[in-house]
Amino acid sequence: MSQPYYLYGLHAVQALLECHPERVIDLAVLQGRDDARLEQILRLAQQVGISVQRMGRKALDERAQDTHHQGVVAKVKSAPTLSDKDLPGILAGHDAPLLLVLDGVTDPHNLGACLRNADAAGAVAVIVPKDNSAQLSAVVRKVAVGAAETVPLVCVTNLARCLRDLQQQGIWIVGTAGEAEQLIYDCKLTGPMALVMGAEGKGMRRLTRDTCDELVKLPMAGSVSSLNVSVAAGICLFEAVRQRQ
Repeated sequence: MSQPYYLYGLHAVQALLECHPERVIDLAVLQGRDDARLEQILRLAQQVGISVQRMGRKALDERAQDTHHQGVVAKVKSAPTLSDKDLPGILAGHDAPLLLVLDGVTDPHNLGACLRNADAAGAVAVIVPKDNSAQLSAVVRKVAVGAAETVPLVCVTNLARCLRDLQQQGIWIVGTAGEAEQLIYDCKLTGPMALVMGAEGKGMRRLTRDTCDELVKLPMAGSVSSLNVSVAAGICLFEAVRQRQ
């Protein structure tokens, strides 16, 4: 069984209290802090009977193992790890699901930002390989500002096999690659689809690329050859949002 962990940051803690309060064991807040945002979190905790401790800054820093906790740290039960077998349940009830797939994104800040983008764009899940990928951590959750508590992160053993399974379920797989001929803006993104992003610089692995139904690229007018993966993911996801509206 997974060990409890500490979740910190106003957005992340509030999102968890709103979505999964049963996972919060207790809450620690900065002694002397008294503002409307913290009061909202304290009110949510009180409604579900979660105990609250007031701590000095040094004790709170040590609990979070980070000084950027914004004055709130929750002790949290780990959520079950999601895998391939959970995808049918996640996709159920969605006529045109939008998925984000990250191949080889190892930076936790990028994973957190991609989760945030996915949440904002209405993606039903983010899929990552179990190996050679960042996984959920306190840093990821903090950067995601609550999206890690609302968007399912699915870790799969074999990414190419997972993509083929999605194709069998009618999901169109669109990969992003610098060598692609077609621009993202000329690709139809309105149906059930998974958008696949590779790591910055390296891009998708060959087997992942070969599994895609279609490859697209972003127009690059300047001297840089690629964008940060979270920036590129945001652009592509919101092009899908634009088309779907």
